[in-house]
Amino acid sequence: MRHIALVTLVVDDYDEAIRFYTEALGFRLVEDTPRPDGSRWVVVAAGDQGTGLLLARAKGDEQRARVGDQTGGRVGFFLHTDDFARDHARMLAAGVTFLEEPRHESYGSVAVFQDLYGNRWDLLQPAG
Repeated sequence: MRHIALVTLVVDDYDEAIRFYTEALGFRLVEDTPRPDGSRWVVVAAGDQGTGLLLARAKGDEQRARVGDQTGGRVGFFLHTDDFARDHARMLAAGVTFLEEPRHESYGSVAVFQDLYGNRWDLLQPAG
């Protein structure tokens, strides 16, 4: 069986990114391993299954320029939930910035939010 295990998210700082993803979004820290070159292998995940995020500290001007805009301003990440109201309220209380009010579409309940760097995400509870 094949699946996408990790997606890289370029960040400014490991520790601030870990704090945001674990505290504000409720992700779990899967791994934080120092590497010989001074970087770290940092993985967070929303749940026990599915794709994790590899938090990679930007190196050089080209990578730093992409922090917060890895998808050209489009929603690039989709966080599914089984309880939209619960997670929306918890994230608001944790200081997460939502860019719109929750809306109910044929495919589910959704609202766009941004991470600490400005990357856009959908919080989505699929219909059904």
